[in-house]
Parts: sequence; C-alpha cells; structure tokens
Amino acid sequence: MTDGPVRAAYGGACVASVVPALLRREHPAWMPEPVSGARVVVLLVLDGLGWHSLQTHAERMPTLAGMAGGPITTVVPSTTAAALTSITTGLAPAAHGVLGYRMVVDDDVLDVLAFRLTRGRRPPDPFTVQRHAPFLGRPVPVVSASTYRGSGFTQVHLRDARYVGFRTESTLVEHLRGLARGDDGFVYAYSPGVDEVAHAFGLHDRYYAAEVAAADRLVTEILDALPGDAALVVTADHGQSHVGPDGWRRLGALESLVDRQAGDARFRSLHARRGAAAELVAGLRDTFGHEAWILPREELLDGGWLGPEVSPATRRRAGDVVLAAHDGVAFVDPALPREANLVSAHGSLTPAEMLVPLVAARGRG
Repeated sequence: MTDGPVRAAYGGACVASVVPALLRREHPAWMPEPVSGARVVVLLVLDGLGWHSLQTHAERMPTLAGMAGGPITTVVPSTTAAALTSITTGLAPAAHGVLGYRMVVDDDVLDVLAFRLTRGRRPPDPFTVQRHAPFLGRPVPVVSASTYRGSGFTQVHLRDARYVGFRTESTLVEHLRGLARGDDGFVYAYSPGVDEVAHAFGLHDRYYAAEVAAADRLVTEILDALPGDAALVVTADHGQSHVGPDGWRRLGALESLVDRQAGDARFRSLHARRGAAAELVAGLRDTFGHEAWILPREELLDGGWLGPEVSPATRRRAGDVVLAAHDGVAFVDPALPREANLVSAHGSLTPAEMLVPLVAARGRG
C-alpha cells in the first residue's frame, strides 16, 4: 500500500530553507545543533540520498547515521533540476520556475539538465529560464564536478558562484580542507554518485549498497579534513523509488489527447491537445487513479504543491495535469523512450522521495 502524498514544508523544514538559514546564521528548530556557533559551514548535497535509504542502510552508513539531525522535505517535484535550484536560490519551484527534468519553454520542451531543446534549436539563455541569484546574491565557493562547469544548468542554479571543479572525490575533500581554513563562512559542495548508481542499478542491488557505503566514507573523510570550528551539513535533493522493468506504464489510448509530455517519469506533466484537458483528466483518473495521484493544473498551482507564490513563468510552463506516481510506478514519454531504462526514479510525492536528511557534525581534523 502507498502512503498518502507528502507536501513540501515550504517556509519551514524544507531544502529550500536551508541555505538562507545558514547564510543568515539563523538556527530554526529543525537545524542540527552542530551548526550553532560554527565559524564556517560546509553544505554537502548527496544527490539522491533519501532519508528512507539512510535509515534502511544505516549499518553501511555509520557516520551519517550517527550525525545530529533528522528528516526534512524536499520540494515538489522531488527531482534534481527543481530541488537543486530551490536549494541554491532558497525559493520554491513555483517561484523560481524550474519545474522538473524537462519542461515547456518557448513552445518547446527543454531538457534542463542537458540544457537542450527537443527540436534541436539553440537553447535559451539560462537567465531567462531562472532569473533569481543563488546564495542570496553572495559570492559563495561551490565545489562540484569539473564536467558541470559552465553548463546551462550550472548557469541556471549556480550563476556567478566561485566554481571549484573536482575530478575525483579525493580532490573534493582537499578542496574542502583548504576552503574551510580560509575566510569564507559558507561553502557549498555537491556529489552525484548515489543518484547515478540508483538510476543505473536500482535500490536492491549490491551496487547501490556499495555506493551508499562509499558516500559515507566520503563524509567521514570530509569530517576528518575539516577543523573543529567548521560544521559539515549534509542533505539531499530527493530520495528514490525502485521501479524496475515491470513498473513502467504507457498512456495507451489517452496519448491521443496529449499534445506533449514533460516533467519526470514519476511526475509526468501532460499538456493536453486544445479542448481535451477535461477529457484527459477524467481518463487518467479512470485508468491510473489506483497507481498515481492525478493533479489537474489548478490543483497543482493554486493548491500550493509547487509553492505558495506562483510566478508567471511557472503558469506558462505547467502542464494541464500531472501524474504523480505511487511507489514502483513510472510513466513512459514516447518522445524519450530511453528514460524507461532507469531502474529507479524520483519526482513524485511518496515519503521515500520527499523526505531527505538534514544532518550535521563538527569537523575533527
């Protein structure tokens, strides 16, 4: 049985609130105690590590499991493009306008992570996709993979940051060692490994178990590298849901009512053909109501799922209805059939995807 949908705690214990609180030196009740009084705070985002996985694999992650803190929510949709932009800007997706892995921009579908349009045209200026400055406009050092430097999505969510690229995790640790001893009071770092392995192998394979153990070793090495007046805070952009080969669904006859699809496999945004929106919503409820939460446009936007303040860009980009999948289910977009090769996915409203860790400890180097 699937639990009920989890709403994002916008304005409270949510990933969108973490960076503003850390930069302003605020200490809300949900912020882990080791942050208090730290000279410098390092925020590490472990892509794809949900709270459920941390609890399930606690024995493989003794360092993370032993850190102070607990679960907070990510944003809706629970996916990298939307959540990382919320983490860096401090805004809900409804405000910053990045609505998922793929979204309609200027009458085309933009792959936000690869930053390319479906029809092969020149992609838009990243500033027109997301105009809000990261890190409250402050010059924060960012330690992330060298391959992401200068990409369109990097410009969307890390514009004007001081980018410090790494090629191996050992250099990530050494970058953080040096930065934590400098004059910066806040450092942002990002590691993609857990998410990449989960997509490729799922959550029930030895590869995933090995990767979460490796993530814990990385955290251990960072703590050993940081001085005692530095706090390491670890969070994630989303968790995961295991799909496997039997969990993928096609819309079948309902595809005739759809003009284009966007979003993520587990948070499928459907743009209806002209005049067909009501019929599409009714058909989805009849066909997939037992496997997904059906969120018509008005409920999605005005119901606050994406955030309390909806920007004009968000209203232009949102589809007519969203299929938010229950556990173990994902929806195929015929324009992107390779997406069905993913063994696990995310984006929906389940606890496994929506709850992520916010844990912290002091350095011990």
